[in-house]
Amino acid sequence: MVEPVTSSASTATTATSASKTDAKKATLDYDNFLKLLITQMKNQDPTDPMDPSQQVAQLATFSQVEQSIKMNTNLESLISASSLSNASSYIGKTITSADGKTSGIVKSVEVTSEGLTANTTTGATIAIGQGIKISQTAA
Repeated sequence: MVEPVTSSASTATTATSASKTDAKKATLDYDNFLKLLITQMKNQDPTDPMDPSQQVAQLATFSQVEQSIKMNTNLESLISASSLSNASSYIGKTITSADGKTSGIVKSVEVTSEGLTANTTTGATIAIGQGIKISQTAA
């Protein structure tokens, strides 16, 4: 017999770990959950059936997790688009690293999972983060 999930703490853990993975890589999708729920109903003890309200609560909880995964995916897309928009605004401007040791005119900007990195016309690479200085390049 498959035991029902009733702990909201385990659901929160599932939501947190699932949000760290891409929605396409989720190990349990909505269809799989419904199959599991049907199997659980078929194999339950007839003398002690599962409470229907628990089934509805499980379904609602899973639906919330699924929506959180979709929302996180959409948020990541929005952040990525914002980074690309910001990246283009740095090209042609003078950038100085946070420590002041590296400076140059931005030739290109790379967007990676760690953030933005500016490549200068002299070949230097500067991580775009707190403390950098961006200024208009003198003509």
